[in-house]
Amino acid sequence: MFRTTDIVLIAVMVSAAALTYKIKREAEEQQTVVHRLQAQINAEEDTIDLLKADWSLLTQPSRLQKLAEIYKSQLALEPVDPHQIVKLDDIPIRALTIEDLSADPGGDMADNGQDKTVDQTVTGAVR
Repeated sequence: MFRTTDIVLIAVMVSAAALTYKIKREAEEQQTVVHRLQAQINAEEDTIDLLKADWSLLTQPSRLQKLAEIYKSQLALEPVDPHQIVKLDDIPIRALTIEDLSADPGGDMADNGQDKTVDQTVTGAVR
């Protein structure tokens, strides 16, 4: 009745159908995960928008001014004096200290007998 090739072909067809069903099922599960993640992303974006609106409301200058007036005695707030604001030129310049490059803390240049002079090669950005 049935030949061996018929049985083999039926087995291949059944296994191909099973594999197709398995792949379809896994794709549906992954699609469900993607939809769940997209819903979480949308919820987080809505939360961020709400927090930005709250921040905007809480940092309104008129509101802050009212709060500063209410709590002035407790916070000891004072207006900024003009002498408190300085220009960049008024800031003192720190003294520049350059380390001695001939003293090698690792001892690599001193121990292996190489010349202790500094490489004076000029590159594109360093002069």
